[in-house]
Amino acid sequence: MKQIRSLALEADISDTRFDLRLLDQTLLPNQEKWMTIETNEQMIEAIQALRVRGAPLIGVAASLMIGKLAFEKSDESIDKETLLEQARQLYEARPTAVNLMICVDRMTAKIKQTNSVQEIVDLAVQIFDEDVQLCSRIADNGAALIEDGDRILTHCNTGGLATAGVGTALGVLRRAHEQGKNIHVYVDETRPLLQGGRLTAWELTKLGIPCTLITDNMAAHLMSLGKITKAIVGADRIATNGDFANKIGTYSVAVNCHYHRIPFYIAAPYTTLDPECSSGEQIPIEQRKSSEVRGFGDFMWAPEKIEVYNPSFDVTPHPLVEAWILDKAVYNKNDVKNGVFK
Repeated sequence: MKQIRSLALEADISDTRFDLRLLDQTLLPNQEKWMTIETNEQMIEAIQALRVRGAPLIGVAASLMIGKLAFEKSDESIDKETLLEQARQLYEARPTAVNLMICVDRMTAKIKQTNSVQEIVDLAVQIFDEDVQLCSRIADNGAALIEDGDRILTHCNTGGLATAGVGTALGVLRRAHEQGKNIHVYVDETRPLLQGGRLTAWELTKLGIPCTLITDNMAAHLMSLGKITKAIVGADRIATNGDFANKIGTYSVAVNCHYHRIPFYIAAPYTTLDPECSSGEQIPIEQRKSSEVRGFGDFMWAPEKIEVYNPSFDVTPHPLVEAWILDKAVYNKNDVKNGVFK
C-alpha cells in the first residue's frame, strides 16, 4: 500500500529522543521538504501558515507537540502551569477546526490528572494511532457507497496530507479504487490556496487514481452535462443538527448537487463532531489575510489596496447532505434528525 503522509514521529523515552517532523504543504507539489519542529512557536506558525493542515491532522500535530514539550522535561518535575499555557496557545492557533480543540482538551485533561511524562506522551501517540484507525473505518464505510463507474467531485484536500491515516473523503475514494472499482475523480482547484490543484491532484496522481483537475466554477457545468455522479467532501466542524463547516466553496458544491439531484456526502471522524454546537450558525469562521486572494505566493494579480473578503470556510446546511460518513457508521437524514450527533 502506498503511503501518503505529512507528519512523522520518532519517540523513544529510553533514548531521550522525540523528533517531530512535518512535510511543508505550502511547497507542494513542486517540493517535498520536511521540517523539524522544535518549539511550540514553530508548531503554531506551521498550523497558521498551513504548512500542516486538515482538521484531523491539526489536532494530531498539536497533541504530539504537547507530548514533545512534556517529554523534554522528562528529567525534571513537570511544570504543569507552563505546559497548560502552551496547550492553550495551540488550542487558539486556528478557530474553526474543532478537532484541534478536542485533541488539545484531551491532552490538557491528562496533564491535570497525572505527574507522569510517560502517560502524557502515550496519549499523544495514542491520538496519532487512533486517527489512522478512524480513517480506515471511514474509508471502509464510505467505499460501500461508491459504485463502479462513478465520477466523483471533490473539494479541497482530504487525504493522507490532511490526516494521520489514508484520509477522510479522499480515503473513501482510495479504498474504492483499491477494491477495484472503476472511478474517476474531478478535482476542484479550491481557490484561493489551491489545495485541490496542489495537494489532492498530487495525492491522486501518486496513488494512480484517474482524475481530472478543474477550476471551482466548472463544477456546475460538468454536472449539467451528466459528468458527475456523486460529490464527497471533508469537514472541519459538524454541528449536532448536521450542518457543517468546510473549505470555502463547499456550500456552492452542495447547492449545485442539490439542483442537479446528485448525492452529496461528507466524510469525517468523530473528532469533527462538536456536541456543544447545535447548528452551523454557531460555527466560528476564520478570516484569513487579503494577500491570499489578491494573488498566490509572490505573484499578485489584483490591485494592492483592493478590499478583500477572505473567509477560509463556509457552512453547508444539513438538508443538502445525502449522508454523513463517519468512522462508526454512515448516517442518513433521519439518523441526524433523531439526534445521533447529540
